[in-house]
Amino acid sequence: MDLRELIDLLPTGAVLTYPDVLAGYRQDWAKDPAAGTPLAVVRATGTADVSTTLRWADEHRVPVVPRGAGSGLSGGATAVDGGIVLSTERMRGISIDPVTRTAVAGPGLLNAEVKRAVAEHGLWYPPDPSSFEMCSIGGNAATNAGGLCCVKYGVTTDYVLGMEVVLADGTAVRLGGPRLKDSAGLSLTKMFVGSEGTLGVITELTLRLLPAQPVQSTVVASFATLTAATEAILAVTGALRPAMLEFMDTVAINAVEDELRMGLDRDAAALLVARSDAPGDHAAQEARIMLEACRAAGATEAFHTADPEEGEAFTAARRYAIPAVERLGPLLLEDVGVPLPRLGDLVTGIAGIARRNDVTVSVIAHAGDGNTHPLIVHDPADPDETERAHRAFGEIMELAIALGGTITGEHGVGRLKKAWLPNQLGPEVMDLTRRIKDALDPHGILNPGAIL
Repeated sequence: MDLRELIDLLPTGAVLTYPDVLAGYRQDWAKDPAAGTPLAVVRATGTADVSTTLRWADEHRVPVVPRGAGSGLSGGATAVDGGIVLSTERMRGISIDPVTRTAVAGPGLLNAEVKRAVAEHGLWYPPDPSSFEMCSIGGNAATNAGGLCCVKYGVTTDYVLGMEVVLADGTAVRLGGPRLKDSAGLSLTKMFVGSEGTLGVITELTLRLLPAQPVQSTVVASFATLTAATEAILAVTGALRPAMLEFMDTVAINAVEDELRMGLDRDAAALLVARSDAPGDHAAQEARIMLEACRAAGATEAFHTADPEEGEAFTAARRYAIPAVERLGPLLLEDVGVPLPRLGDLVTGIAGIARRNDVTVSVIAHAGDGNTHPLIVHDPADPDETERAHRAFGEIMELAIALGGTITGEHGVGRLKKAWLPNQLGPEVMDLTRRIKDALDPHGILNPGAIL
């Protein structure tokens, strides 16, 4: 394919073809071994560049893989041979309206950068993936990312009021806007959130903001068994809606303790970190309720702190769990979720899968909404262990489906999980998904191989 036409159509330096640069854009954090080598990387500076690129790609039938920060964990930004990787990392503008409590942000901004920008106006953008310091707001929208506080405040789609999105043929459309209530037409904005770059490329987001989060009270509890921990989770969520309710198993506890030396109980089977941000004295009251629930479930140690720095230290420990476990070896990472009453069955079932396949599986979780992250440690250089790890990967998703759950709570299907999607959705929904995809991308150039 001759790239000279595209190079001439775009700003100088927007199209990159150096082999070492291409190598850096082949994979996201999922490290998909099937990643191809792209023809070029386009680093768009705005909607016009995206429209030009897609118009050219559609005309020449060249596949396009949209990419944000490359922090995805399901292979959604895996490059394909001979295609274009369309990066939005340079699209970083933001404007904030404190009156309507909205922000208009470019997709290349990091989640943490959006949080910092709106905080200067006394506002807060709630969705907070553990990778918030390195994941982009555009990628968050493309995968409908969640996070630690989503048990109370919801996920990305709950904060996207509008967007500009470029379709496969290069047409740019504006959907929604800075209106809290809007029932005009089909809910097209919501259709693009979570579409993983298969229906269009998001070039601007209008985000709903909240007043700054109140000071939080934190409860930390250790448990001798997984069953006791999951009973505590159900007791807490049955009594109130916490601002956060996080879970780490013994593998994660020890991996974090190896790195941070916080004095975590290495003998515990599970650790819960819960928070309340209820106003005034209500936070302390909710913390007491959560503390009592943990003790009633059999916590071996449980305490409450109103010290923001101490509470944040335990939250940071939970955020650090994935990189800490990754030090044990390369990971196959999942984000299966189930209805809360089945959480205990999922956690104990995963432990059984790990034993049967003789692999290490650490489970961390946004426990308050039933979204777990099984981390399967394996050595890719060991074919037998790799086979057992991948078998466990599939069995965990099958278990989640059998429990009425989902194969992905917040990371997206990407390429790594699509084989299990029909089992969850069924043939009728899969057919509907294909019809929508074909209608918006008739030549199949947008992120081929993802989801479908």
